[in-house]
Amino acid sequence: MESSETPTPGQSDSGQPESTSPGPAQHSRLVRYARPVLIAGAVVAVVCLVLLVIIFLLDSFNATVYSVGGKNIGDATEEAGQIRDLYLGARVGGIAVLIVSVLTAAAAAAVLVREQRKAGDEDADGGEDLGFDDLAGR
Repeated sequence: MESSETPTPGQSDSGQPESTSPGPAQHSRLVRYARPVLIAGAVVAVVCLVLLVIIFLLDSFNATVYSVGGKNIGDATEEAGQIRDLYLGARVGGIAVLIVSVLTAAAAAAVLVREQRKAGDEDADGGEDLGFDDLAGR
């Protein structure tokens, strides 16, 4: 006589409780958030790079304008020091955020690569390989 009971979510087909460990659940949460974190980290890194390039151009422009009058931006005068330090906070903040975003993106990429290697040699898309003629409809 067969039992018509369906196993509960915590039991296997044999009726025995399945072993649950917090590791795989946490791991799947990491993988689920890894791709958006990778994208966000890359976008923030690109924005910081653009910001740093703009700051460099502004510093160069200010130094050039200051030097037109025959003065040297490397002088120990108070005015030259103020021009040199004008964008110091933005430069330091941009570099700090750039480093954090690159490290975050690298960590997310490492999680994704580890998960992909753990998945094995299965097809990533789960489908068959198509050639150009198949895609072009020939």
